[in-house]
Amino acid sequence: MKLSKKEKKNIDIFSRKLVKKIIDTAFVAGSNSAHIGGALSLVEIVSVLFGSLMKIDKNNPSFPNRDRFILSKGHGCLVYYCALANVGFIKEEELKTFEGSPSKLLGHPVKNREIGIDFSNGSLGMGLSLGIGVSIANIKLKKENKVYVIVGDGECNEGSIWEAAMSAAHFKLKNLIVIIDKNNFQQTGKNKDIMDLKNISQKWKSFGWIVEKIDGHNINQIYDALTSNSKRNKPLAIIANTTKGHGISFAENDNAWHHNVLSKKLYEKAITEINKL
Repeated sequence: MKLSKKEKKNIDIFSRKLVKKIIDTAFVAGSNSAHIGGALSLVEIVSVLFGSLMKIDKNNPSFPNRDRFILSKGHGCLVYYCALANVGFIKEEELKTFEGSPSKLLGHPVKNREIGIDFSNGSLGMGLSLGIGVSIANIKLKKENKVYVIVGDGECNEGSIWEAAMSAAHFKLKNLIVIIDKNNFQQTGKNKDIMDLKNISQKWKSFGWIVEKIDGHNINQIYDALTSNSKRNKPLAIIANTTKGHGISFAENDNAWHHNVLSKKLYEKAITEINKL
């Protein structure tokens, strides 16, 4: 399916709003659990999903035929919350309560269907197994819903990811799409230094998945990968090459921004850069 110019423009606008909301929310919260770097690496991917492709309805959050979204790398939740605000599940003012008390918006997603969160997540390696359960249920119920799971490349160090990957291929879960946020970092350093994944595409292929490799910041490539292979009888893994902290110069490829706190000076610098987008 080809992305139209109008739809591309809409996704671009969605994406710019998302970056602004992430920075605003992180600054107001003043939290070192905001995980700005890992949220920014997902902006374009989440914009294509929530701004274009996913079947969701803010007026009926639990309708049975909705698509499911699972953020397995739950620490990147700011991009999720801000996308939900973009589409109207969460009020703009509610973003200011992030990690406050009380708040529905904690440091990892907590299930709350009223605001569009179908699954709790945080402990790395869990999300793909959740996605498999939902995919199997949908197939048994003869539903056409898609299940989108986002995992981190560092998260792929978890053995549970590969048990789940093997199961998904065995059960031919054609409605399951996993997007691997390959920004090459995890909490304490570079993936290649901590646990080198080597050829991650070949690994997913060897587990029986269809694999697409893309630039995770290129909206056209993201859209094409998510809409191609519609007749497949296997699960789809999209290896999205991304930049941690993408779009904010001082945060790009600096792993300190896995969980740094924005000062007023850096916040103003980020806003200046965003306004030039």
